[in-house]
Amino acid sequence: MAKSRVFISDLCRGFTGYYINNGSWRTMIARIWHGRTDVAKADAYFEFLKERAVPDYQMTKGNRGVFLFRRVEGNETHFLTLTHWDSLEAIKAFAGTDISKAKYYPEDADFLLEFEPTVEHYELYVAPALHQKS
Repeated sequence: MAKSRVFISDLCRGFTGYYINNGSWRTMIARIWHGRTDVAKADAYFEFLKERAVPDYQMTKGNRGVFLFRRVEGNETHFLTLTHWDSLEAIKAFAGTDISKAKYYPEDADFLLEFEPTVEHYELYVAPALHQKS
């Protein structure tokens, strides 16, 4: 069975950005990118992501967080970046007009086994903390 893709236009109709709904739940947009490297290049690629990609995300107005995930599977290492954004406009400032298109850096050619053409976006709902610090 083919993997189905979910598109931002289907998930975020009417979404206007980061807000607090009824004083409790927070809503953002999550952007997820996936890439693979040879296991021998994984440490160097992880350092590249920390030094080049993460600051690029963080310097974009409207970015609320960057998370890097890494998993070794046989001779390959899978990387996921999960970023949180205030709005579609914030993502456009980072990725360009077509936000479904993956953003790559010239250095990625030294590491990645392929260039996946798209990323995925989801609405992200953050539950309020159960306990507040006094």
